[in-house]
Amino acid sequence: MELKFGKKSELSNIQNELLSKIKDYILYKNLEPGDKLPSERVLCEKFDVSRRNLREAIAKLEYYELLKSVPQTGTFVADVGHTALNGIIEGIVSLKKQNFKSLVETRIMLEAKTSFLAAKYRSDNDLENIALALNNYIEKINNKEDALEEDLLFHLAIAKACGNSTINALMLQIMPKIIFVFKNTRVCNEDDFTDEIDKHKAIYQAIKNKEPDIAIKAMKVHFNALIEFCNNYK
Repeated sequence: MELKFGKKSELSNIQNELLSKIKDYILYKNLEPGDKLPSERVLCEKFDVSRRNLREAIAKLEYYELLKSVPQTGTFVADVGHTALNGIIEGIVSLKKQNFKSLVETRIMLEAKTSFLAAKYRSDNDLENIALALNNYIEKINNKEDALEEDLLFHLAIAKACGNSTINALMLQIMPKIIFVFKNTRVCNEDDFTDEIDKHKAIYQAIKNKEPDIAIKAMKVHFNALIEFCNNYK
């Protein structure tokens, strides 16, 4: 176990060092938005790294929209100034690995907003999708089956109904990690979820009636158990 942890730390350090080297190269060469970086081969030789490590670093910088790769053409500096680029990369390097508590806190903040927006802007089709997810969840509970995935699909249906593609994308990113923790801590047994049916129905009803403030309150009540679990999680 210690060996695996050491390898992960080493790989993380290599990538962070590489991100800093790419940043320093862009600043030293005074590359402007739209300027092209050298080829992968040249950069690998310059930074003394494998092509795989370089591609992972470039992919991360693309994720934060600092670089842009064009197939069969090359990698270019995105439309961002040197000061912003320097600050963002330093921020990326200093980021700590996500922990479960931070994921749950992020989810709670996002879902307060999704429930509010869904109650304001949901379409009839959105409401049908939320109702379908809710019915699937209730059916699993009534059959004494694990309903964790149905529960999360209910929340994703609400996120989609909120009409904000960025919030929806963030929800899709963090949900798989939360599912993994729940499954491995056996938090998702049927007894725990039986009393949650009414809470789910309250959220759905507020969205159906287009009552944003009530939807937020219902969502917060639903999350009380999750907050308690998160506080006790180690």
